[in-house]
Amino acid sequence: MTGHVVDSASDPVGAVAAAAAELRAGRPVVLPTDTVYGVAALVGDASAMADIFERKGRDAAKPMAVLVADANQASDLTEADLDVLADLWPGPLTVIVPCAPGARFLPGPLIGELGTIGLRCPDHDLVRALAAEVGPLATTSANRSGEQSPTTASEATAVLGGDLLAIDGGSCDGEPSTVVDLTFEPARIIREGAIDPAALNAAGLGVAPR
Repeated sequence: MTGHVVDSASDPVGAVAAAAAELRAGRPVVLPTDTVYGVAALVGDASAMADIFERKGRDAAKPMAVLVADANQASDLTEADLDVLADLWPGPLTVIVPCAPGARFLPGPLIGELGTIGLRCPDHDLVRALAAEVGPLATTSANRSGEQSPTTASEATAVLGGDLLAIDGGSCDGEPSTVVDLTFEPARIIREGAIDPAALNAAGLGVAPR
């Protein structure tokens, strides 16, 4: 089912089923998040991830983040203590953490040079339901690298080639997620985004000032 838009508002169950079928067939899917539209593949699908990199014109050395259904699913990918994220997940926060030894088989586009992985649990019911159905999702913004992220599903598919299944979740024009590297003490903000340092510190994350 390529080049098709599914309205998640009118049929959320059907939208998850359609996206799951595409992902399992080895094809990327455009999907809404709580920040911007993203394009996703299964974490073990190196071919689909390579397709995403080509469509975006993205540097192959730049890892993609992984969206998870919940902290329990994230715990399969890292041995880091995620309890500190209790007040921040689900939400627009990506954390860089050490990759669990058992997850180091994942394709290169997910693992950083120092054996780290970026994880996020989005505040979006459909994305979390999809991750619960098919497993963690390798995801990046649905744009050409360096360009502004499209705000609608149809714009996103047009930018990325027009032949992808897209889940229409309405307008997505929020700030990108804040990215925090938890491998440092104190934690370091790598990219400022929807959650500001004051909110991170209030939640007990303890980030260093930039």
